[in-house]
Amino acid sequence: MLAAAIAVAPMVARGPSCAGDFYFHFVSWLDAQRSIVLGVPNPHWANAPNLGAGEPRFMFYPPLTWVEGAILGLLLPWLWVPVAFVFLQLAATGLANRMLARAMLAEGPATLAGCASIFLGYALFTAYRRGAYAELTGGFWIPLLLLFLLRSRNPSGPLWKRAFDGSTLPLALVFAGACLSNGPVGVMAGYLLSTVALLAAFLQKSPAPLVRAGAAAALGYGLAAIYLLPAVWERRWIDLRYATTNYHYLIENGWLFARHADKTLFAHDVMLRQISWLAVLMLGVALAGALVALLRGTFPRELRWSLPLLLIPIAVLLLQLPISLPLWNALPQWRLLQFPWRWLLVLEPPMAIFFAAAVWVDRPGFRIAVVAACAAACLLTSMAAGRYWYLECHRNLARTIDAFYADAGLDGMREYGPPGVQYALVDRRIPATCLLDTPPHQSGQSGAAIAPAWDGDASRCSGRFAANLYLPEHKQFSGVADRDGYLVLRLRSYPAWKVAVNGQPATALAERTYGLTAVPVHAGKVDVTVDWTTTRDVIAGRCISALALLLLAALGFLERKLPVARLS
Repeated sequence: MLAAAIAVAPMVARGPSCAGDFYFHFVSWLDAQRSIVLGVPNPHWANAPNLGAGEPRFMFYPPLTWVEGAILGLLLPWLWVPVAFVFLQLAATGLANRMLARAMLAEGPATLAGCASIFLGYALFTAYRRGAYAELTGGFWIPLLLLFLLRSRNPSGPLWKRAFDGSTLPLALVFAGACLSNGPVGVMAGYLLSTVALLAAFLQKSPAPLVRAGAAAALGYGLAAIYLLPAVWERRWIDLRYATTNYHYLIENGWLFARHADKTLFAHDVMLRQISWLAVLMLGVALAGALVALLRGTFPRELRWSLPLLLIPIAVLLLQLPISLPLWNALPQWRLLQFPWRWLLVLEPPMAIFFAAAVWVDRPGFRIAVVAACAAACLLTSMAAGRYWYLECHRNLARTIDAFYADAGLDGMREYGPPGVQYALVDRRIPATCLLDTPPHQSGQSGAAIAPAWDGDASRCSGRFAANLYLPEHKQFSGVADRDGYLVLRLRSYPAWKVAVNGQPATALAERTYGLTAVPVHAGKVDVTVDWTTTRDVIAGRCISALALLLLAALGFLERKLPVARLS
């Protein structure tokens, strides 16, 4: 906890570092908290993005971190929320790595390993330089996944006693937590779980690790289905391709120390050079630490722990090089990771454990010197992060908060826009409503209505309409239409919206230029209501998660009844 406090000390002194993805997460916390306060505990739609036109980010952005940010916003001033969030995530990273290290090392070096996981690279880089707050949760989930997968509390006996020794239930919860925290973390956790389980089964000459991993994965995916199923099913309703096909996010552009002639990739290459040096440092610490520990005789003795941890740095190194491209192209969902260096998150546990095993000594005098040197190094690392990775934003952040509460709207994300529209984002010139002369009965050869295309010019609009209600998932517009046409709302189109005109269901279309909601209306008094509906995929996800919860409870009852031979 003290190590985490030292790590965020520059933020305590200067405010949060607003680099990389910071504003995306921060705005999500603001929007989620507003929805929760207004009586929507499980929000789906974010109102503020796209300058008030909104987007369905909560359908696709895993819920745990925006819920955490929203809750912190109820307890603390908003300028302190990011600092508190980073502190909690770094503290959790250290504690989880300490728990994993404690299975192999004594209490002293295990605590040192927990502190080292905070300071030796990727966690601080993510917090200060990238602002990828959801990804920070992987520092907590990954070591716990390794711990509950590899430990053996019933080393002998029937298969089902070895597999279900009290580790499967927490492993399922950890895996579900990874999936519900961050998409890339969930993908990495899934592949790490399967490959380490195969290796553990080979080393133990028993299918028990595979049974445990399979049961935990099934239950974990089931628990996360409340989010995962709608997110996967409704991908066709947004332009998610941007997140994986934009050349800034191509795996081929993220190899170790890659450089590009394209000037638009200059900022990309600057960060890639920084993360490449960081990767070299972390890999060097992990492999050199393992070698020194081996020579000193402090290397973890049990092969079921040491071999998986030793192979992780080698695998991570290969994944940073072009030789691994066939894997990125062949394995499902790997391109969602976007950057090869995201695997450095998985490198944190073996790096920290091997470092602690290499430098720890039991003689009191030498031990004090080692601890003092490590403490000084941690302090210097924190100061370096505050100097070289920190991005000042106190005034901009205050303006963002003011703009949010003034309902001025904030920037959106391209990948959450409707597919096929001309502009992925909405600009400020778009009025709240616009009645276009395009007749609602216009149709194409197939008989289907043709959605209007509007350039955003307010001079083309007629009629006067007011937004009487603009809640996160319930909106109402009223006015008088002087002719038949399409009422274009400053609201991004999405199939989950249910539209009614004067109390009668209406079929809204997606306006072709900005993807706004276009409602067919006739001359006269018009009252339009737009309500969020629970689609079938959402209902199915909730049912699967409820069933998984019942099965998890049954598993917990089973594992409590089984005798435990020893804890290791």
